[in-house]
Amino acid sequence: MKTRNITDPVLRSFSTFLMLEKSLSEHSIEAYIHDVGLFMRWNEQIASNKPLRDINKNDIHSFVQWLSDISLAPSSQARIISGLKSYFAFCFMDGITNGNPTELIELPRLGKHLPTVLSLEEIEKMLTCIDLSKADGHRNKAIIETLYACGLRVTELVNLSFADLYFDDEFIRVIGKGNKERLVPIGQEAIKALKLYIEKSRVFFPVVRSHEHFIFLNQRGKQLTRASVFNLVKILAEAAGIKKNISPHTFRHSFATHLVENGADLRAVQELLGHASITTTEIYTHLSREFLRDVVLKHHPMYM
Repeated sequence: MKTRNITDPVLRSFSTFLMLEKSLSEHSIEAYIHDVGLFMRWNEQIASNKPLRDINKNDIHSFVQWLSDISLAPSSQARIISGLKSYFAFCFMDGITNGNPTELIELPRLGKHLPTVLSLEEIEKMLTCIDLSKADGHRNKAIIETLYACGLRVTELVNLSFADLYFDDEFIRVIGKGNKERLVPIGQEAIKALKLYIEKSRVFFPVVRSHEHFIFLNQRGKQLTRASVFNLVKILAEAAGIKKNISPHTFRHSFATHLVENGADLRAVQELLGHASITTTEIYTHLSREFLRDVVLKHHPMYM
């Protein structure tokens, strides 16, 4: 459900709250609205269609049980319940309800999931599969180089503008989640790829008015979409013979993992990734331990 198409007044107020108070992106807000909408449909079509103010913790427990009964993955259940918690906390804060029925609801336990990581050799294979003779060749190379060199989220990548580039200082400015700014170092290879694209390729793109400040454009001269970057990564992975299930975010995981494997301080990695909590970054220490274990198994004479 697009936020502009919301008809429920409470849901519309919640959407505005998420945008203005939480500084969430439209994509994130749509996810919240979708998940709350799922609960509303369950209440109307499966449960007893109670008014919002009469919803209690037993209703929430029944909804959570229903999520489990339809075999929804624990991660999806956790996301939906988290969204519902935010919604009812907002309703209570705004005086729409007399309490928060989700307050004592626990999220499903999630097993640790180690993200997929590309090796440097695999990334180089993908780069060699880019046809630089094509109109979008230098753009595509700049995208892959920047994703890996800076560990960007795909939204951060497509939102990069000329004002964010500080090539002389070897930094770029990144606007992350919640509109938080951070400065991220950028290496010479990525700078070279970006300069080639900007100076030798992008100048031939027909630029649509109001999109001229974006670095990455599509063939029609508009800001490149996240979906386009996702498709590019899939195409290059297939061309390089990589069987892993990867996405643009895999380059972010690879960036962080390779830093940790080579001894980078975890707090520094947290800053580079723009993580609000060090706990989020600690997943890469588990990846690093797996890497070290593999090194021992492959190279220690006792295991050979």
